[in-house]
Amino acid sequence: MDRCTISRAFAVVALLLARTCLADPVDDLFREAMEQHRIPGAALMVIKDGKEIKSAAYGLANLELNVPVTTNTVFEIGSITKQFTAACVLLLQQDGRLSVDDKIRKHLLNIPEGWTNVSIRHLLTHTSGIKSYTGLDGFALTSRLTQAQFIKSIGVHPLEFQPGEVWKYSNTGYNLLGFIVENVSGQTYWQFLRGRILQPLEMNETADRNPANIITNRADGYERINQAAFNRDYDVTDVFAAGAIVSTVGDLAKWSAALDTDKLLTAKTKEQMWTPHSLTDGNATKYGFGWRIETVEGLRNLGHSGSTSGFSASFRRFPDNGLTVILLTNTGEQIATTLARKVVARYRSDNTAN
Repeated sequence: MDRCTISRAFAVVALLLARTCLADPVDDLFREAMEQHRIPGAALMVIKDGKEIKSAAYGLANLELNVPVTTNTVFEIGSITKQFTAACVLLLQQDGRLSVDDKIRKHLLNIPEGWTNVSIRHLLTHTSGIKSYTGLDGFALTSRLTQAQFIKSIGVHPLEFQPGEVWKYSNTGYNLLGFIVENVSGQTYWQFLRGRILQPLEMNETADRNPANIITNRADGYERINQAAFNRDYDVTDVFAAGAIVSTVGDLAKWSAALDTDKLLTAKTKEQMWTPHSLTDGNATKYGFGWRIETVEGLRNLGHSGSTSGFSASFRRFPDNGLTVILLTNTGEQIATTLARKVVARYRSDNTAN
């Protein structure tokens, strides 16, 4: 895109923001942030005690075609995918087909000798010591590595620490969990995800981000260089079960609602999923199974950020006061969680921001 096209596109973003921002402090927050950070578009949903109290769309899903974002716009959600992968594993545990304390050698073929003592729990909690493949060469989506090729490629790297001793974020662990889901269930990861979670919850807009697929209302992702927007690199990393889901704020609201019940995961399973993992030295981490467990604005927060090339997302649940904030954007700047926390601050009391 040339600079004139970019300027016209952001002028349209500003016009759309001006039309939607009518004396609402949250809308004002987004108008200012999108102008300052040159965010093309965003979709927001705020839920209180199971009821939607704010749903909003800002800016553009496609800068070149001037297509506005709506609450039905489909964004990449990046590592928010991990909570779905963890849920798939836990559903198989509920079925009695695996245990999170199984060694991964029970469910994966031809693993390196150094992985012998790595368990599913270690993968879920980022304590396996297996090196994260993101940032390494050879793992692009166009490479289309098979399960065996992926394990062989990452297996040449030695463990960074002994399993359980250290917490270090690893996308490799969640790809391996996706392979375990496939091997145990006899289905592809995407088939299992659809059959056990997406279809029962009618999350009809949630899918694999594969660029070859036609996805209605899909947003384009953008990177910002020297205040100018550029289409994101076409040859993205294959993030599979670690980060390849696309979704909408509405579909993620359905997921959040399901977590308020025992429809999919039992109370015992959710307690296990949302308990901070402890290292071998007894020190607790701030991570459960696919969820970060933190305190924000004085409230216990169960959530996760998501970042892929051209996209930034955040999903935050606050069980102490029944608040959920879902924010999806099509900017490569990792801004979504910062904005989501500012939204939380405006809904901190029982009074809404409207």
